[in-house]
Amino acid sequence: MFLGILLAFSVGCAHHRTQPAYAAGRPSGAWVKLGERSVEGIRDRDVITVGAREGTYRRIMIVVERDPLEMFDVVVTFGDGTQFAPKTRAIFNPETRSHVIDLPGGRRVIRSVAFHYGNVAGGGHALAELWAD
Repeated sequence: MFLGILLAFSVGCAHHRTQPAYAAGRPSGAWVKLGERSVEGIRDRDVITVGAREGTYRRIMIVVERDPLEMFDVVVTFGDGTQFAPKTRAIFNPETRSHVIDLPGGRRVIRSVAFHYGNVAGGGHALAELWAD
């Protein structure tokens, strides 16, 4: 049975430029962690607000640590109000990341990123991170 989970990202470390330490085959370039939060099993949807002050990005990636997490959908809303919903249904094991998701149209302001997710059997407290480049 899948439990809904809370995935709230704290924004504020957007200028901390680094790459995920264990990401095998990590992409080149400077990656920015837009936020992270523990996944607690309360809700199954959440939104991280980013905004123009964090800059423009051309791709995103999701990193999961500690426990498994099932990601159903990701919807990126850009500064001009248009949306992009890449196919992202995946079960993340601990210490794994998504593939690099290229954003359409080159470098764009990300207004927000909405997530729909669920716990895998057994629950847990995953740490989910949103990265952009």
